[in-house]
Amino acid sequence: MGFSLVNFMGSQLMQKEGHQKFLKFDFIINKRRDLSSSLKLPKSRIQSGRILMCKGEAMEFEKRTSPNEVKKELEKCYELIERLGRGVLYLGSSRMGPDHPHFLQTQELGREVAMLLNCTSWSGVGPGLMDAATRGALQAGKPVGGFKIAREAGEWTASNFHPYLATGTYLTCRFFSARKHGLVDAAVRRNASERTAVIALPGGIGTLDEIFEILALIQLQRIGSALPVPFILMNYDSFYSKLFEFLDECEVSGAVSKGEVASLWKICSGNSEALKYLAEFYDLPQPSCSEG
Repeated sequence: MGFSLVNFMGSQLMQKEGHQKFLKFDFIINKRRDLSSSLKLPKSRIQSGRILMCKGEAMEFEKRTSPNEVKKELEKCYELIERLGRGVLYLGSSRMGPDHPHFLQTQELGREVAMLLNCTSWSGVGPGLMDAATRGALQAGKPVGGFKIAREAGEWTASNFHPYLATGTYLTCRFFSARKHGLVDAAVRRNASERTAVIALPGGIGTLDEIFEILALIQLQRIGSALPVPFILMNYDSFYSKLFEFLDECEVSGAVSKGEVASLWKICSGNSEALKYLAEFYDLPQPSCSEG
């Protein structure tokens, strides 16, 4: 039997000794051994799994026992998309809150894009810039949907429930694979009348993961080959400029072909530029909005 243990409070929880019915642990705080604790396990058969320790409370996640569990969650993702409709997908930081200048810009963008494309706005429905896009779409009176993941950005998503969205508009995913499928499919066009887009906002590791995953899918013609999906990277305050320098170095070294990455996305420094691009892409009347 094996366990992996994580503590998010800065201390370490280490397995001292273990067998089928009894585990002994040493707690190490500030690099010194402070106390020991024993955990008596039930006599019934124990499933292998992970125990996550967060803010002093233990929460056990069952091990994936069958691919059918992932399949069922995937089916729920697709059912939600079919019910709410495809639309614009927002990728962005969960840590840039209402006091961050990019929050207001994103909220304005979410409102204007929802009105322009008249579609559902999708995201990870977490805090930060995802929340800003959600609020903007709701201000426009347009539907919102999303795929939540537990324990994202601390207390804001410590539970399975969203602070203000109706439970029928989002799905809390156990599996990242199902969530990723859902996020991508929400922006994939099935017919010429659907208006979708991917809008990448400033963000960290998770955002970069999603950005390059979708770029790779576009590059490999896994999505957007028959019906192209506009991919916009919002370079607010030159946030991604260092990334562009790195990609230029990739071209110089031959890791990517010249102009290859530039052909996959549209880089916009402000909201009006993004809205103009979307209007041209879908042959819509040019929107009138202030620069964000």
